[in-house]
Amino acid sequence: MEALISFVKDHAENQLLPWRLQVEATGRFGATLAQVEMAALEQGILLARYQRNRQTLTVNDQLTLFKSCVAVIGCGGLGGYVVEELARLGVGRIVVIDPDVFEEHNLNRQLFSSPGNLGTAKVAAAAIRINEINPAVTLIPLQTAFSAQNGAELIKGCQVAVDALDSIQVRLELSGVCTTMDIPLVHGAIAGWFGHVTTQFPGDDTLQKIYGSRSAGKGVEQTLGNPSFTPAVVASLEVAEVCKLLLGQGEPLKGRQLVIDLLSMEMNIIAITDSYKEKE
Repeated sequence: MEALISFVKDHAENQLLPWRLQVEATGRFGATLAQVEMAALEQGILLARYQRNRQTLTVNDQLTLFKSCVAVIGCGGLGGYVVEELARLGVGRIVVIDPDVFEEHNLNRQLFSSPGNLGTAKVAAAAIRINEINPAVTLIPLQTAFSAQNGAELIKGCQVAVDALDSIQVRLELSGVCTTMDIPLVHGAIAGWFGHVTTQFPGDDTLQKIYGSRSAGKGVEQTLGNPSFTPAVVASLEVAEVCKLLLGQGEPLKGRQLVIDLLSMEMNIIAITDSYKEKE
């Protein structure tokens, strides 16, 4: 490992380590790309792929992201964009949970879908895609349905969970598991031109307040459908929330719901917990 560290320090260019040198280091020292990235970041050297991040995120921030683990529950319209953006951001470990395979109606909006992989497991397609765009990231594909019974085991070791589901019942089960596991949950939902995002912290009952007694069904998206742009917008907002949570920066949507109307290009914040209403 000392030889790898010396190589990284000696060959960095303007405190950046280019891709070609990352690859060279794996061959020369028998290291993985993840080990090379960790060695560079621990020495204060940024991977060249992240150089456009560094006016916003420090090298220390990138190291924190790379050491983090995020669970994404659902790998369809929202989940595909969430997974790709987390990988491009530099989150080092991503657990992706989804039981489904791609069908033709997914092709209008789901990032990892294509005619060639119809019938392919969504999590398998995600693993292939992430290995192509950022192979230093470890993606764990779990082709299984999330439930109250298996949820704790599935997201064990993750710092944040991201809701990219389309079932109210499973969302509420995920909410309960996150409360039990004491981890924050970033929730997003989409339907037609509309969407919303919020973050539930342990001890809050945010999703219960949003969905109330509705414990069944797939929500209004079954009626309105989803065009290609709505999941991309809402997923990006979810990833921004995840980034803030992992880095402890900014003001997350705790006790607040960001409501998006792309038809009129309006965004509004609604207070949804008593604690936040008291601040207003």
